[in-house]
Amino acid sequence: MSERCVGVVVEGNTVWIVDAEVPDEPEKAVEIVADNKWDLQDGDRPTAFEIISRRCAKYIKENGISRAFIKATVAPLGKAKVAPLLKSAELRGAIIAACAIHAKVKLVPKTQISRSYGDLSFDEYCKDDVFWQSMTTGKDLRKTSRPAAMILIAGRN
Repeated sequence: MSERCVGVVVEGNTVWIVDAEVPDEPEKAVEIVADNKWDLQDGDRPTAFEIISRRCAKYIKENGISRAFIKATVAPLGKAKVAPLLKSAELRGAIIAACAIHAKVKLVPKTQISRSYGDLSFDEYCKDDVFWQSMTTGKDLRKTSRPAAMILIAGRN
């Protein structure tokens, strides 16, 4: 048995959505159905949020997505510039709300995966080609989409 899920990462004005058939057994590979990258359109931000939110909600509904695993916001460390992080947070909020219209949403912090999933850190898993060959089937997955897929793979447990 499997269910249709998405893994989502928002960074800056970009949303990565990895759509997959996820088996009930956590040790089994997920089948990648689609690897999407959506950019927030230029111009008026509220209008751009409305457009991308509608696009996301429509995608979730039309593809029968039952769960969305979304990379949670993390507090900035050190001298990180706060303004770009706040802009990402605004877009992440719009995406969370859009997903929640038609699917169950789980926010997954990157740090939780590094502590609770396997022996590698989140970033090490994202770089590990052997891991991706063993944990995914179906359509090709771009390396830039691996964080979204990792949120999905680790978050399902």
